[in-house]
Amino acid sequence: MNTVTTIILTLIVIVNGIFAIKFLKDLNKNKQAMRKEPGSNLFLAISSSIIFFFSTFGISDFAISTILYRKKKLVEDTKLPGTLNTQCVIPVAVMALAFISVIKVDMTTLVVCIVAQIIGAYIGPRFVVKLSATVIRRFIGTGLVIATVLILAGKFNLIPSGGTATGLSGGKLIFAAICLFIFGALNNIGIGSYALTMVTIYALGMNPAVAFPIMMGAATFSVPIGSMEFIKFGQYSRKITLFTSTFGLIGVLIGVYLVKGLDVSMLQWVVAAILLYSGVSMLVNEYKSAKGIQAA
Repeated sequence: MNTVTTIILTLIVIVNGIFAIKFLKDLNKNKQAMRKEPGSNLFLAISSSIIFFFSTFGISDFAISTILYRKKKLVEDTKLPGTLNTQCVIPVAVMALAFISVIKVDMTTLVVCIVAQIIGAYIGPRFVVKLSATVIRRFIGTGLVIATVLILAGKFNLIPSGGTATGLSGGKLIFAAICLFIFGALNNIGIGSYALTMVTIYALGMNPAVAFPIMMGAATFSVPIGSMEFIKFGQYSRKITLFTSTFGLIGVLIGVYLVKGLDVSMLQWVVAAILLYSGVSMLVNEYKSAKGIQAA
């Protein structure tokens, strides 16, 4: 393991440790409010493990969580973006530590992508907290449809399947940095960056495996920074974040260490169908609501 890799892994522990401290302080200060939040302990423990098991393979925890939490009415729409971000900080940190340690990736490319997404994530929450629930739902609905299209495009070989490169330079690196900056900002609106990062990596001719340390590495720095802003504003579910930060790790550890060879092709079809239905239905409901308001 080279010096740069060691530094990155150390920084991951430090940055996410700072998030953990801020979260625990907020949790301690708002214990009574947290206990009143909806959701049974057993359900949250099981769902957290499953969500982050799938997330380890690049199946968006943002998308699955959005569907589940809205269906079970576990969190208000205005607090959904913050919850999606805060809940994944600790599980993603563990993913990043694992993938960066075992998958070869050019360190310059990794660092540039990480920094770009951090900047995007830092700027994002300042605008997201000012958005209405309607605007947030429209963004999330659109994100679900986009994620579906990307999954299906890959399944039907309509997008590049990647190459063998483990790093980028010149214009390609600049393009990747711009994309990761945008993805960092989108995270704060509840649109996950996994599928978008994967497609970017494939399109630039890189080894598809490199997408994992890049997307987990970028997320494990950018998400806690954005999440600390959500904690400051109180715009997240403390109960969900507590359970995903503990039981979500079970799913991550199983995904990383025990089932690396699992064929998730069929799961991708199922997830694509769920995302398409949920995204379209959310947008249709928003359209009907808007028409109803206009008619009134």
